[in-house]
Parts: sequence; C-alpha cells; structure tokens
Amino acid sequence: MGPSILIAQNLSKVVPSAEGDLTILHELSLDLKQGDSLAIVGASGSGKSTLLGLLAGLDLPSAGTVTLAGNDLGSLDEDRRAQVRAEHVGFVFQSFQLLDSLSALENVMLPLELDDRPDAREHARSLLERVGLGQRLSHLPRQLSGGEQQRVAIARAFAADPAVLFADEPTGNLDSHTGERISDLLFELNQERGTTLVLVTHDERLAKRCRRLIHLEAGRLVTPLEP
Repeated sequence: MGPSILIAQNLSKVVPSAEGDLTILHELSLDLKQGDSLAIVGASGSGKSTLLGLLAGLDLPSAGTVTLAGNDLGSLDEDRRAQVRAEHVGFVFQSFQLLDSLSALENVMLPLELDDRPDAREHARSLLERVGLGQRLSHLPRQLSGGEQQRVAIARAFAADPAVLFADEPTGNLDSHTGERISDLLFELNQERGTTLVLVTHDERLAKRCRRLIHLEAGRLVTPLEP
C-alpha cells in the first residue's frame, strides 16, 4: 500500500435548522493510503453523502480538516479546490451525470480536452473499449442502457487517472447482474491503476469487497475504521 492520499481529522458538519443547529457529522477521522478501498455504509440520512462531499472538497466542514494529495482543502479558495479535484479526483454519481448532447466518446473525452490532452480521443476510446463499449462510441446517453451509461461514467471518472475515485451508490440504479459487472470493473481498475476508491453504498456485496469499511449512524462512526 502506498503513502497516505486522503486524511480527515475530527471532521464535523453542522447546519442550521428550524429547531436549531443540526449536527450531520460528528468528529470523524480516517487515513487512506494510495490504492486503498473504503466503503461508507449506513441508513439514509446517516451522513454518508455529506462525508463523501467533505472528503472530495465539494463542501467544507464546520470543524476539522481534510488533506487530499497533500493539500489542506480548508485552507484553499474554491478555485484552488476545484483545481485539486481536477488534478487528483474522479467522480461516479448515482445519476450518471452524462451530458445528453454528447456521445459516449465525447463524454469521456471532455475532461481530457479540458486538460488539453493531445491524445484525448485515443485515450477515451481505449477506456471505453476497456469497459466493453467499443461498439457504442457514437451512441448518445439516451441510446444506452443504465448499465452502459454507468460504464461510460466510470470510464470518464478514470480518464484523468485520478488518485482518488469517489462513487456515490455506483450500483444503486442497476440490476444485480449489471451491478456485479460494475463492481468488478471498479476493482479491476483500482488494482491496475492504484486508484484509491471511496464508495458510498447500500450494496453489501460491494461493501465487502472493499479493504476497509465504516458504518455511520446519525452522523457518528459506529463501526471502527478497519486497518
């Protein structure tokens, strides 16, 4: 296992509500190494997605720190945090978030073109072939099944060779067979590229494949982070 890539120390998130301040996340700490895999599990409303957003720098904690690839996210402005995400992070969203007007190939090319990669088309094609969509390059998202759209999303997430891949319910909208294929693909790419995986999931089979697991309940860690 490589050096630490993602460190959270005493993370808390408090938001105002009609009844007063509501604590969504209570003083959570973790340390993930390069190539690690972590499943975040718990009931709806337990704070899983809040934790994911904090770790990825999409939101800032009320207290505590997140260090991603050596960058203290809380000390950076939004532009610099966006730059850190672009350089080190990939995302797989439950809703896929593909651009409807772009083909599968163009969706995967987009982050590469934004990074001025001269080999954007070739690299995107290679990734789509890797996920079994070499014959679907020109298809728009609406012409693809849910499983195919998820594979495009995974190819796009891995396009920039991220140090950390965050996935929110990556198998949540899929049937069991397709979900198993997506799980296999995530861990194959994790092993091949040394990408750290951080997964929010209700899928017990997917969670058990991760090297480490935490269970949240009402924003509190109830299952210690396994070594």
